[in-house]
Amino acid sequence: MKRIALLGATGSIGRQAIEVIGAHPDLELVAATSGSQPIDGLARLTQVGGDPTELLERAQPDLVLNAVVGFAGLVPTVWALEHGVTLALANKESLVAAGELALAARRRGQGDLIPVDSEHSALFQCAQLGEPESLVLTASGGPFRGRTREELADVTPEQALAHPTWSMGPKITIDSATLANKGLEIIEAHFLFAVDYDRIEVIIHPPSIVHGIVRFRDGASVAHLGYPDMRVPISYALTYPERAATPIPPLELQTLVFEQPDPETFRMLALAREAGEKGGTYPCAYNAANEVAVQAFLERRIGFLDIAALVEDALGHVDGSPARDLAELVEADRRARELVAVT
Repeated sequence: MKRIALLGATGSIGRQAIEVIGAHPDLELVAATSGSQPIDGLARLTQVGGDPTELLERAQPDLVLNAVVGFAGLVPTVWALEHGVTLALANKESLVAAGELALAARRRGQGDLIPVDSEHSALFQCAQLGEPESLVLTASGGPFRGRTREELADVTPEQALAHPTWSMGPKITIDSATLANKGLEIIEAHFLFAVDYDRIEVIIHPPSIVHGIVRFRDGASVAHLGYPDMRVPISYALTYPERAATPIPPLELQTLVFEQPDPETFRMLALAREAGEKGGTYPCAYNAANEVAVQAFLERRIGFLDIAALVEDALGHVDGSPARDLAELVEADRRARELVAVT
């Protein structure tokens, strides 16, 4: 029996994880956290708010599924890595922000790190065949694919939240609309697979059937294909190295369409790559500034195009020095958020 601690249980990933755990006889949910409310039927396991590390210490799980949204997921990520507990990571922001600190914790703890994001799970599965030479991240293009900057000036939060393929929480959905989500994934892939930024490509693939492609040095490319359903990567992470059955039907072969992204219109993609290449705490600042700007957009205090403008301005004012520990990283996050303060 594998003992699972689920962080972020009431979000989209958390709810689907509970479904996957409930359907598998060898998975047991032993602890859960929620940002705002207990989970129906699981109240005895649920901690609402606060620092999750105490709960993790008590529960002693075999695997931590971190589905917390944003920088708040950093502390449990580091806890799991330091303690050698298998980490199923759906919180890309903590690896983006912590980067080298997280990898150092993993080296000390010697535990497994299994990505849960559909794209990184796909790359992880393909990479089981050998060391990647380069990576291709696919993106649906979001609800505004093909639009010009002028056409994006007056879009509303409701329009930005209408994702054509995936059902996700509001922050991640807005990140998909700006392509910030793909920018964060570039940085995450760099740390997960030790691949240089110039060997990580983003391609637009509207049907979201191809979730990732790994290219190898012999010229071969291996792709992961399947219907867009997060229960597949969740199940893979929870049952790894096995592959459990899910209710998702096998893919019917179809024509695959790809397009190049437009980094001039969707500036968040280019800004993420620049932040990643600079290194230090620039990725942390990118993530923090984006979180503040997205919330301001959802609250109608700024326009859609202002998200990238505010993030770019913040990146131009931070020093980006590497963080020696979590305290310095938290301070870098705080400074970046202050730079994006909007009324």
